[in-house]
Amino acid sequence: MNESSLHVPMGVKTENEFFPGFGKKEFLQASAGAALGALISLIVFIISGNAAYAMTGVLSGIAGSVMMTTKDQYNLSVVTQVASLIRFSRSQKFYPYVYGQEWEVY
Repeated sequence: MNESSLHVPMGVKTENEFFPGFGKKEFLQASAGAALGALISLIVFIISGNAAYAMTGVLSGIAGSVMMTTKDQYNLSVVTQVASLIRFSRSQKFYPYVYGQEWEVY
């Protein structure tokens, strides 16, 4: 086989997507975020009695959860970036420097 004829495909997705960067997994995550936003909006409606605030909260929750779970060109979403930052910060070890008298004769 001639090495110059080797072709490596770029940008091949392993799962179907509804629109670029938003597949079934992201849909489930966005649905959970939208449900949480709707619950918070329901609580706001019960407390304030204002339907405009509640509807704004529901629509903002849906839009925000879709935006936060949609993956970019590097296959990362806001949710995965935050999860990676948390995992990285938990894996870091702290070794404080202890100063000693290096040239002191005992």
